[in-house]
Amino acid sequence: MGSSDNTVGLALAVASSAFVGGSFILKKIGLMRAGKLGVSAGGGGYTYLLEPLWWAGLITMLLGEVANCVAYVFAPAVLVTPLGALSIIVSSVLAHFVLKEHLNKLGVLGCISCIVGSVVVVLHAPEENMPNSVEEIWDLATQPAFLAYALTTFVLVAMLVVFFEPRYGQKNILIYLGICSTMGSLTVVSIKAVGVAIKLTLDGTNQLFYPHTWLFVLVTVICGVSQLNYLNKALDTFDLAIVSPVYYVLFTTLTIVANGIMFKDGADQSLSSIASECCGLITILTGTILLHAAKEKKAASHAASPWPLDRGISWYISLGSENLLRNVEDDYFAAPQSSPTPV
Repeated sequence: MGSSDNTVGLALAVASSAFVGGSFILKKIGLMRAGKLGVSAGGGGYTYLLEPLWWAGLITMLLGEVANCVAYVFAPAVLVTPLGALSIIVSSVLAHFVLKEHLNKLGVLGCISCIVGSVVVVLHAPEENMPNSVEEIWDLATQPAFLAYALTTFVLVAMLVVFFEPRYGQKNILIYLGICSTMGSLTVVSIKAVGVAIKLTLDGTNQLFYPHTWLFVLVTVICGVSQLNYLNKALDTFDLAIVSPVYYVLFTTLTIVANGIMFKDGADQSLSSIASECCGLITILTGTILLHAAKEKKAASHAASPWPLDRGISWYISLGSENLLRNVEDDYFAAPQSSPTPV
């Protein structure tokens, strides 16, 4: 397993980001068109199911997720996971040109930070060491260090679900996203194991007869469903502008940690390369936060923009046969400009 496989994984990760980023635009256009023809999705309607562009967006997103899963087979998580931020750049740039959503200077700075960080990570990413069988992956999964990580994960998730979620789930974003991210790190590890099993099987070494293969499939399903469930809870409870960067930071960090423990990613790297990867990762995380901050700032500016009445309007009133032209200024018809001066 060498640099050529890293190149394949890199290409798949970049393609995944392009597909996922583009899918948001296609689905958005489809939802906008559907909203003009019937009840919008936000209003509980399902007209978008008849819109071809929405389905094109869904299929594009599925292709992106498949490419992302396959990328983990060829490249280490420290290379694949951070590149997910590129999907935000793709969607932001396409939204600027296609949907005419203005990308302000803060957003441009976020895009540049993500690109620079991604280049640094790619240049210093470790080479992937492909296991030769599912049994070898099982041996990696049952080593004391990873067992300790998995046990810590399950204990933490159990505590969050049983004790903290009922009390603080609706108030603290870290509850839902903590559960989602920790389970997500195990999802990625198990997906990688299943992907390796499929690749070896296609290469002529059948791995489907090993019970460990199906155990990894079971873990993928359970952890994946749990991850999506709590991500949906977080999105339903908190603003997207807050959920996205926090989730990205937690998920990326825990996924890199889990893969580093299990697959020994970066074990043969120099200290300078590891430090460069950390700097690249921090740069990507910063860019992601800046991009979402730009979106949040834009949303806030729209919400705070003055109502047309604040700028003054001409109000034409017909009373019987008489016409009365009144000019209404400020404060929505009501508040007096100043207190009357006492005589």
